[in-house]
Amino acid sequence: MASLRSLVRSFNKYYYILYYYSESRAINRYLAHKYNDVGTDLLRLNSLKESTIVDMWMEVEAHQFSGPITQLVRQMIINAYYGRLPDEKVVEVESEKLAKVLDVYEERLSKCKYLAGEYFTMADLNHLPYLFLFMRTPKASLVTSRPNVCAWWNDISSRPTSIKVLEGLKY
Repeated sequence: MASLRSLVRSFNKYYYILYYYSESRAINRYLAHKYNDVGTDLLRLNSLKESTIVDMWMEVEAHQFSGPITQLVRQMIINAYYGRLPDEKVVEVESEKLAKVLDVYEERLSKCKYLAGEYFTMADLNHLPYLFLFMRTPKASLVTSRPNVCAWWNDISSRPTSIKVLEGLKY
């Protein structure tokens, strides 16, 4: 019987990458590196300063934003899908956490159009899936009540490619 590793090698290189990097952020980063020369430089690889800023905001998304928004989507959308009520205490606690992160975003976005500066980057892109779902919840006002965050969301979610991708997230 062939080993799992040899089976994986038999797939083309993209499936290989997807198998070992099952985390979407890693997949996004891989694709951004691979196709950097044919599209938008989502990682700002030609500038150490800019790429460091992108990395920093990607870390903020992964470690500050993702936790509370994931819990909120789980409580208000996924639970509803399965016929369960949200845990209101979890919604309250996670909303407070998300509000603090969005306050930081509001301040940042008062100084520049996108999180990493005046250019759309992977730091913005990684917010799309959960924020798209979150905006269909009763807590969407956490975004819409912050003018700079709201403008940023409207911008990143209305990009032609974003629209195509988000169409697949309809529930």
